[in-house]
Amino acid sequence: MSNTKNTSESQDSQQSSQESQSPQEQEPTENPKSNSSNSHNSTANHRLSPMEVLRQARAQLAELTGMTAESVSSFEQTEEGWSLEVEVLELERVPDTMSLMASYEVELDSQGELTGYRRVRRYERGRAEARRPGGR
Repeated sequence: MSNTKNTSESQDSQQSSQESQSPQEQEPTENPKSNSSNSHNSTANHRLSPMEVLRQARAQLAELTGMTAESVSSFEQTEEGWSLEVEVLELERVPDTMSLMASYEVELDSQGELTGYRRVRRYERGRAEARRPGGR
């Protein structure tokens, strides 16, 4: 606990020494408003590359669901932003071919922020997709 006391004492001494400095001697502080507006303008003017969109979608989906995003099976730009289908490992099993996978439809806005997702199908890793009607 003595470390906490020393820390608060050192903070108090730093604060009092800064107060005793003249305004010219004090270190300049950054204006957070100007920084945020500059970074916002650069983000608004910066168009995301497809790889940036893919990385952001996978990272955000993994953070929200806690599951590993393994691949992106479809990707397209929409009027609102981006739409992706992401393959996710839902339940790991032994052997690996029996692990449960899922496809998630992921929607992102034009800045690459996730706006929604939903699971569209679930399957075992080792299973081929059933033939679709009319398909060969």
